[in-house]
Amino acid sequence: MRALTSLLFLIVLALAAPHAARAQSGFGAAGGEAEPNRMQQWLVPTPLPDIKSHALLFRPAGEGPFQLAVIAHATTQNVLRRAQMAQPEYRALAAFLVARGFAVLVPERPGHGTTGGKYLEDQGGCDEADYARSGRATAEEIASAMSFVRRQPFIKPDGVVIVGHSAGGWGALALAGESMKDISAIILFAAGRGGRANDFPHQICAPHTLKAAAAEFGKGAQVPVTWLVAANDSYFAPAFSKQLADAFRSAGGKVEFRALPAYGGEGHWLPEAEGGVKLAASELERALKPVRTAAGKR
Repeated sequence: MRALTSLLFLIVLALAAPHAARAQSGFGAAGGEAEPNRMQQWLVPTPLPDIKSHALLFRPAGEGPFQLAVIAHATTQNVLRRAQMAQPEYRALAAFLVARGFAVLVPERPGHGTTGGKYLEDQGGCDEADYARSGRATAEEIASAMSFVRRQPFIKPDGVVIVGHSAGGWGALALAGESMKDISAIILFAAGRGGRANDFPHQICAPHTLKAAAAEFGKGAQVPVTWLVAANDSYFAPAFSKQLADAFRSAGGKVEFRALPAYGGEGHWLPEAEGGVKLAASELERALKPVRTAAGKR
């Protein structure tokens, strides 16, 4: 009887060990699922060992495994605005991706809102802005969150899509130059840094430095990039955004640039709204088609 009791204890201990390890790490689901699209709070790693990113995860129905899409949010150099930022959701964009079979992660990066911690992607002052460094810092933050979630049993480990908005798009562009074999496509909405300098429309801090950094990201880049921008974007207008895309391409990057029609009063926020996502739907479909086709063949 004593031997049987000991055996049962060992079995229970073995079964409990993985759960204890997960609890100790503090990463993973941090609440139940809700509508829409099984929305669930998660905690995911960041490059800072003591800071966990607050993230939203959206999923299709079923057990999966699903392809993963990661949405990288916009930012601001203003410390107070960053601290007061609401957790990014991108519900309409997430719904579009979930409807096409993707699980969608929206991580809040360090230095923002509830996640807090050090702001790693600071570009510096206007004249001495270091856009290459800030882009790579954002890329590292995106990769930290992505790497954790793609190891979950309900996620396919390859065929990842990164969708970046503004500074999040700039970080996604930096990822294109890294050897990230599991990323199949990158989609950018008005990627860049330093837009609307001093809150003036169409004023960009050190635009020549921004173009030079885009070229740097293009060296050796293998991931195909789709670059979208609305006609009335006052942060990075289509004409300037095309210059950035051309700089990326001239250094070896693969990019398709598309100017979208004007959206609302400020086109820069197009990916945050349902109407904006509908406006971009055909371009999103075109960018996702090869990824979804390849996934279907695996």
